[in-house]
Amino acid sequence: MPKDIIKVDGMSCGHCVQTIENAMKSISSIKQVEVSLENKEVMLDYEGGEEVLSAAKSSISEAGFEVAG
Repeated sequence: MPKDIIKVDGMSCGHCVQTIENAMKSISSIKQVEVSLENKEVMLDYEGGEEVLSAAKSSISEAGFEVAG
């Protein structure tokens, strides 16, 4: 299973973490998500390829956060 880290700007509280976690739950190919407020990153374990990572980044953006890099 691929693992990736997405850097995210704009997270400032526990509600932000929960919002991103909920956004990732809507993508069935994502098997595990861990959001680090301190490091401002989202760590994903998922099945599939680049399209899943792209969908995750889009969902984070749609939730109101900025994907860095």
